[in-house]
Amino acid sequence: MTVRALVWDMDGTLLDSSMAVPGAYAAALVRIGGPVVSATDVIGAYSLGPPEVILAHLAGRPLAAHETEAYYDELTAVSVRPYPGVADAVAALRARGAVLAVFTGTSTRAAGLLLASAGLAADVLIGGEQIGRPKPAPDGVLLAASRLGAQPRDLAYIGDAPADLRAARAAGSHAAAAAWGHLYDPAEPADSVLASPADALALLG
Repeated sequence: MTVRALVWDMDGTLLDSSMAVPGAYAAALVRIGGPVVSATDVIGAYSLGPPEVILAHLAGRPLAAHETEAYYDELTAVSVRPYPGVADAVAALRARGAVLAVFTGTSTRAAGLLLASAGLAADVLIGGEQIGRPKPAPDGVLLAASRLGAQPRDLAYIGDAPADLRAARAAGSHAAAAAWGHLYDPAEPADSVLASPADALALLG
């Protein structure tokens, strides 16, 4: 398989948000009278979809629009950093005339806030609200391929979580494991295992 374009997961792949994002959910739940939750509780709900879905699940009830705003309010105060090597890898991509394409399960709005906090800007950004089914369904990877004008088979999707790799495989794309991410599981099959963000550049043919 020749890889012609890269698409990145965000949380746990581009950004070290393993504490900040669960903290924002937990604080938002307290503000709306919801239960106290742990970081493990929040991370375990990531696969459900964008923040509006996750927050309602954690609250245990449907939420009004103003209640879901509590999460975005908390997120504006969050500070996250890119993983070591991410900024250099993005700069190298752009020096080659390539774009930074991101597909994340969180919403486009939340992703924009987090990427900005980390000093990054995606050229192509697909959030969980833009697709019909969350990872591990292939919908987001397929949409990314379409946005990039590429065939799914020519795409590599880079992510730390098993659901990321399963979504890539379901789309017929190259599944590249971000071994530096907090949800990386070496037991999950991958087409390649990347030790650092710079290794992603070597995938490009």
